[in-house]
Amino acid sequence: MRLIIQGLTLAALTLVLAACNDKEEVNSEAGSVNDGAPSQSESALDHGVKDKSDVGFEMSSDGNVEEATNVPEKEKTAVLNAFNEYIEAFNEEDIDRYLSVISKKPEGFNYEDDKKMVIETFENYDTVRTAEDVTIIEYNDKEAQVYSNLHIALHEPGSGAKLDRNGRQVTVFAKEEGKWLVTSVYFIGETSE
Repeated sequence: MRLIIQGLTLAALTLVLAACNDKEEVNSEAGSVNDGAPSQSESALDHGVKDKSDVGFEMSSDGNVEEATNVPEKEKTAVLNAFNEYIEAFNEEDIDRYLSVISKKPEGFNYEDDKKMVIETFENYDTVRTAEDVTIIEYNDKEAQVYSNLHIALHEPGSGAKLDRNGRQVTVFAKEEGKWLVTSVYFIGETSE
């Protein structure tokens, strides 16, 4: 059972992000995506942005994430539509639709490795990702960072094993040829007591 849970935890992290750098260590509660060895001592996923000071969010005194104020309405709609498509395409296990919102030249992962991992995930697991409190937290005409509280429900039909995971995610979009595409993802999972 422990191996099933460890496998589900690793799969959940794959599902949360489905975009991991194959050259850099990516740490999480389930360990590095590169080495597959679960570790309970590591706590954050890092998807390849070289200067972590470029990605982050601030919370107001009432616990809400602060929204970027410089986003033109047309771009706000486009970014949020791209984020929703990213979530919905994954939930519907539509690989072509999913890949249509993923950058072909991402900063935080390898496109071909991500494609392979997502196909394997769709074949082996049933998942539902639910995003709440979706907020654009940083914006310029080339990049937008979208914060969300994310819930992942994962089910492995073969074993019947289930895993639920909550966390905060920042999805970084780059504007390429007029479209907003996912270029890197950061996830911080909630620790379980």
